[in-house]
Amino acid sequence: MSYSLTGKKIWVAGHRGMVGSAITRQLSSFDGQLLTVNRHQVDLRNQSAVAAWIAENRPQAIFLAAATVGGIHANRSRPAEFLYDNLTIETNIIHAAHQCNVEKLMLLGSSCIYPRLAAQPMAEDALLTGPLEPTNEWYAIAKIAGIKLCQAYREQYGRDFIAVMPTNLYGPGDNFDLHQSHVIPALIRKAHDAQLSGAKILNVWGSGTPRREFLHVDDMAAACIYLMQHYSSPEHINIGTGEDVTIRALAEMICQAVGFTGDLVFDPTQPDGSPRKLLDVTRLNQLGWRHQIALADGLATTYQWFVDHFHQARLSV
Repeated sequence: MSYSLTGKKIWVAGHRGMVGSAITRQLSSFDGQLLTVNRHQVDLRNQSAVAAWIAENRPQAIFLAAATVGGIHANRSRPAEFLYDNLTIETNIIHAAHQCNVEKLMLLGSSCIYPRLAAQPMAEDALLTGPLEPTNEWYAIAKIAGIKLCQAYREQYGRDFIAVMPTNLYGPGDNFDLHQSHVIPALIRKAHDAQLSGAKILNVWGSGTPRREFLHVDDMAAACIYLMQHYSSPEHINIGTGEDVTIRALAEMICQAVGFTGDLVFDPTQPDGSPRKLLDVTRLNQLGWRHQIALADGLATTYQWFVDHFHQARLSV
């Protein structure tokens, strides 16, 4: 199926986040009306406020990128917030979109929806085949519920609501707060601080042996826009590169991008998370989309963005 975004009113929910802002930048070249609203104007956890805003503004297409997100520390220390916020944001927007006859909606999820020990690479049909990774299960459960909600509204009401599952993302606009960030921004921040202070070592959580896949946020945005136009199915679809690296290799690449020449010291007392997370992107590739930004290049430009935007990046300790 084909869906044209030309001339449409498009709402990017979560437009100030890393993914939402990337989608917003790329949609600026489309001939249509781009809708945004910040959290001070509408609390997306407030059902009546969301319903009223959608009813007033009448978007025809929605990219649901709004979410409460964070790394292992954030997931472990704020489980209720991660589950409640994400459940309510999803249910409020999806239900209001149904009520207002929104033509198409895309829910953005996460690869953490898959079982901790899922066969690698993880295909879409691995969902709900085993226990989740405990370090991010609260976020995962919320995103699984979002997938099922899209499927339910499609089945019961015929809504063209779809869900995409990205791999680990990084890039401009990321969160560099060491208490909240994911692995790439955390390592960039720590390597930058170590270089400035003249430190001889860089401490890295875990053993360094887990393997992870990383996708630049600009590639993610391009894939989302492509799939919004070319994909319509009850099944969610993976978005990734189909390539992974060890955390040790990632840390070495980041040190090279930053210019830090000290030693890496791994702390095995800290959690590794899943031993491997690699998405099967066969379905995505068969639809005609592949990533364009190599990891080394993406890390270099992300570090440069961090340096250029140091005072506005999220940097709390």
